Amino acid sequence: MSVSMKNVDVAFQNVGQKVGMEIWRIENFNPVPVPKSGHGRFYSRDSYIILKTTALKSGILHHDIHFWLGKDTTQDTEGTASMKSVELDAALGGRAVQHREVQGHETDKFLTYFRPCIIPLQGSFSSGYIKIEAQKHETRLFMSKGKRVVRVTEVPFARSSLTHEDIFILDTKSKIFQFNGVKSNIHERAKALDAVQYIEHNYHEGKCDIAIVEDGKLVADADTGEFWAQFGGYAPIPRKGAVEDDSQAELGSTMFLLVDGKLKEVGSSPFKRETLRTEKCYILDCGAEIYVWAGRETSLDERKNAMLAAEDHITNTKTSHTHLTRVIEGFEPWTFKSNFDVWPSSTGTAVSEEGRGKVAALLKQQGFNVKGLIKAAPPAKEVVPPLLDNSGKLKVWRVMGDSKTQIFAEEHGKFYSGDCYIVLYTYPGDRKEDYLLCSWFGKHSTEKDQAVASSLAGAMTDSMRGRPILARIIEGKEPAQFIALFQKLIILKGGHSPGYKDMIATKGIEDETYSETSVALFHVHGTSFHNAHAVQVNAVATSLNSSYSFILQTETSLLLWYGTFGTQEEQQVAAHLATFLKPDTTAKSLKEGSEPSSFWSALGGKSEYPSQREAKEAEKDPRLFVCTSMTDTLEVIEVFNYTQDDLVGDDVLILCTYGEVFIWIGQATSSREKKQGFSYGQKYLERASQLEGISQDIPIYKILEGCEPSFFTCYFTWDATKNTVITNSFDRKLALLQGRPIPIVEPLQRRLSSSLEKIDNAASKSSRRIERGIENARRAHRKSAVSALTSIFNLSTIADNSMNSPSQISPAASTDSRSTYNGADEKFSLSLEVSSAISEDILKVDVEEKDTEPVSTMEIDETQKHATFPYERLKAGAKNPISGIDITRREVSLYDLQSYLSPSDFQKIFYMDRTQFDELPKWKQDKFKKAVDLF
Repeated sequence: MSVSMKNVDVAFQNVGQKVGMEIWRIENFNPVPVPKSGHGRFYSRDSYIILKTTALKSGILHHDIHFWLGKDTTQDTEGTASMKSVELDAALGGRAVQHREVQGHETDKFLTYFRPCIIPLQGSFSSGYIKIEAQKHETRLFMSKGKRVVRVTEVPFARSSLTHEDIFILDTKSKIFQFNGVKSNIHERAKALDAVQYIEHNYHEGKCDIAIVEDGKLVADADTGEFWAQFGGYAPIPRKGAVEDDSQAELGSTMFLLVDGKLKEVGSSPFKRETLRTEKCYILDCGAEIYVWAGRETSLDERKNAMLAAEDHITNTKTSHTHLTRVIEGFEPWTFKSNFDVWPSSTGTAVSEEGRGKVAALLKQQGFNVKGLIKAAPPAKEVVPPLLDNSGKLKVWRVMGDSKTQIFAEEHGKFYSGDCYIVLYTYPGDRKEDYLLCSWFGKHSTEKDQAVASSLAGAMTDSMRGRPILARIIEGKEPAQFIALFQKLIILKGGHSPGYKDMIATKGIEDETYSETSVALFHVHGTSFHNAHAVQVNAVATSLNSSYSFILQTETSLLLWYGTFGTQEEQQVAAHLATFLKPDTTAKSLKEGSEPSSFWSALGGKSEYPSQREAKEAEKDPRLFVCTSMTDTLEVIEVFNYTQDDLVGDDVLILCTYGEVFIWIGQATSSREKKQGFSYGQKYLERASQLEGISQDIPIYKILEGCEPSFFTCYFTWDATKNTVITNSFDRKLALLQGRPIPIVEPLQRRLSSSLEKIDNAASKSSRRIERGIENARRAHRKSAVSALTSIFNLSTIADNSMNSPSQISPAASTDSRSTYNGADEKFSLSLEVSSAISEDILKVDVEEKDTEPVSTMEIDETQKHATFPYERLKAGAKNPISGIDITRREVSLYDLQSYLSPSDFQKIFYMDRTQFDELPKWKQDKFKKAVDLF
């Protein structure tokens, strides 16, 4: 790129040198810095430029530029923000990714910078709106959406704005109300509560009451009554039809070439990388998203013209809030590459290093401070990852035909490339025992052996009630936590399985299975016990490499060969592994260049081999994706600046570290999703290999929510106490806000273990009692039976169902469990398949309680059996209470013989009839009863 600093605004000199955020507001067509105290406060009539600088693990500084456009900003101000962002990119070396942000339609990445949310102010900064706002507080109604990032949008202050599906925040002068629609998501409620606290802190100086209003809650509740009074009194919220989505339909993508300021169509999807020419600018229209791609050799003016052309394209053919992203050749993000069939992995690396050097040199000549432009800091030294300790028990099996054969402990750590293995590590955890179950596939193993290994591992998982962390590991990509189980790991040639023997016999291949008496050469890898392993290679001189250490085994000796560029740690690893091959033989060390003739003779003679120092690949930052579609093509959306709170219990997420892939499965997902973890991981790797060059052989783990191992949690700032809550972040946050004790239950692992023991014990009891319980479930309250039976698919609620009364079950857990399945019939049929494993406790509490006649502690007089009573005498704490009634059923149920409340009183008290009431889950019935003192 031809860079002339006289065309770059002086406000951008020496920016982006440190990690953090810098913001400019456009005033009189110039960028004016915004002090840190004003970060996050945006005005609807203004436009802003935001620079986010982050340090990657490789040590390189990465820049994202966002220009934010208020909904009332002028066209001139908008154009200035767009052009100045191009100048800012030029000042940073022309390698930043630029994003167009429109008020109310910001990208997820942008919103993560300003957690918990942004709420733009009306007017402009220059209008002095802050002083006006301080003098008078206007009641405002907001809609809150999102369970990872929160989008808070002001809506008309009217009852008609409310819906059953969403969450609303009513900000009054003295109190902030959060209204939770009855069909809203529990995780969105928790995020909305963060927004409520943000409003309290920023607009009420932290001195405002906060109230939670549940959709359908009775007006008798003080907060609920006050909330509805703001709207002129209570009235039912009408059901609303589907809202039309004004986003662009995904009808295919189109690419345009910018020629003399005009767009010329050059193709449609799927695109080829070869279409993009380094001296040109292109516009890629993907419907709701538009990309401007600028080649490395384009000028600053050409890039500005490309942005103007993209803005005109949006004005003429799109909605005003269409996302616009500009990328530079060599720095394309995943979302851009995903529009191409294949993206060559070598392109970005070569460009980035060359481009950074040239741009830095040019900027330095023109007087810019380029310190930090190339790298933020040298890469950190190697850190030992969290590993499983040696206090557990290790078992290893080799697949032999259709079964597995256990390997003696003395041979643990010796794997043959033609075989498949199953490795089970049992170690102390929050439960009595936790498990890591790995399937290891040799590179030369047969597909049949691999299928048998997967099947046997799956059967073992089922026998352990799905508790193990599952891993699929392929030879050559063993992770540190797997190697650390053995301390000494050596991969040998050949194999012992019948499948391997049959394969080489059919192909007429010579059997190279390792023998302790034959000549063998081993390539040593690793620097410590957590990654120390060796791989047998061809015993020829060309297999050597000056950057590594090798072990040469002969019939009578062991020779340790140290390459010129090898490290002392690698040499120690080589000596450590040599003792595993021949424990009774003392190894002799050889430095490269001092080899005796016998060394070369053993390798068939001396010949050339790689003798240059190998550059180590830069470490990449991990990325988190949420699976949005479980189809054959698997669609994912990246979660930016992720935290532990982004692991939402009704989702499947993929954590990619570029060396491993973790499939994290929430407890509230369906049973089908829980079983498909590895297929999701494989589909992800198939696409990632095309776009990012990631090997499809890296390990894949399947992890269930609540059973996260240390080598997964190390990628988060992990709070172990959050594992003690049943996927209900809302209740937890609300308790903290109100100063109440957090509703803690036993740690999930311990609850699972206890519940599973109860299920196992129940299996040995009389089948007649199980059948009777199921028959009761069929005959009576079907929905309650379904909820109870299908809860075994949601392990996060088993303990509550088996150990607590129904009134103690978390409302969020019940809601999420029900939302997992579509249709009561499907749920009931799934439940019956596993009914033999349901404990007596679950049936007794959740089914029989609703199906049997309630036993009262007092006798009811026959004259009162069908009588009704006044509400004032039925409620708890009444001055003149009714004697002889069942105090646990003051309200009456359709399935009770007695009827304490008249139908009219019931409708008046509960704002619904008895049929509607009995269709509610028991926890919600109890909540209504508590509100009117009938509990």
